[in-house]
Amino acid sequence: MIIDQAFLFIILIIVIALVFDFTNGMNDAANSIATIVSTRVLTPRQAVVWAAFFNFTAFLIFGTAVAKTVGNGLIDINIVTPMVIFSGLIGTICWNIFAWYLGLPTSSSHALIGGYAGAAIAKAGFSSIIIGGWLKILLFIIIAPLLGLILGLFFEIISIWFVHKKHPWMIDRWSRRFQLFSAALYSLGHGGNDAQKTMGVITSLLFAGGLIKTFTIPLWVVLSAQAAIALGTLNGGWRIVKTMGQKITKLKPIDGFCAESASAISIFFATYLGVPVSTTHVITGAISGVGSTRRFSAVRWNVTLRIVWAWLFTIPVSAIIAGIIFSLIKLLN
Repeated sequence: MIIDQAFLFIILIIVIALVFDFTNGMNDAANSIATIVSTRVLTPRQAVVWAAFFNFTAFLIFGTAVAKTVGNGLIDINIVTPMVIFSGLIGTICWNIFAWYLGLPTSSSHALIGGYAGAAIAKAGFSSIIIGGWLKILLFIIIAPLLGLILGLFFEIISIWFVHKKHPWMIDRWSRRFQLFSAALYSLGHGGNDAQKTMGVITSLLFAGGLIKTFTIPLWVVLSAQAAIALGTLNGGWRIVKTMGQKITKLKPIDGFCAESASAISIFFATYLGVPVSTTHVITGAISGVGSTRRFSAVRWNVTLRIVWAWLFTIPVSAIIAGIIFSLIKLLN
């Protein structure tokens, strides 16, 4: 009976992890369609279907390096228990829902690793943290949006130079077609990086529960995580779409193409290195870079600053929430 209850608890945590992945789709994946909706290349309904398809099929292109980093590269796997993962996920989901309600494009990725770390620290102290893995995460908090900004700025300058003698009608026509391609690339990058984080957590759970003997990502875990994030995208995150696509700077189709292309390259690079990055950070940086080519004041930096403050709070707040949840559960038991 005890074994049955333990197994059911693991099933419950897997469901919660997939719910997180779904909320990630609502929160982060809305960024996949923000520019293409705001430039009116696709309607919101068309855009979410387009993004969800490429979110799901990303597993055909990318490996599982990010999942392995999240699963056993940040926290000592030997101290991980189902209760640690459960507490981390609840803390993460609480922060995600709060950010979604406020329309803040925060990082579900950083919320997840923050919650995971907070629960682990509550159980075993700071010795449970693998410093090397966290250094990469913290470094890319700076590199990811900066790279997106620089590439967005570069692509926009190149595009302006290339089309400055072309007829506006032709520019709009071709940039709309290119933006379909760039939006697909961005959604592939998002699905390839973000869904892997849930894969890593579920695999850690299976390992901690003794259901697998080595840390390898089962195919059913891959497919489940990709499906959950794609369904979250289909559900939409319209508050965040409005913030990302309209409030930072006004975008034209060619601007959207530059921003999405810059973001996709940045995310592909991080995924190749096995680093779980915030796709929200990257697209925000890229949009800001694109907008700044017209004039510095074209970017509403107050909105960007508000987003940055949300980024800074994500990891510590989600860690504190998860740590409190773990401590309360331990106290009650």
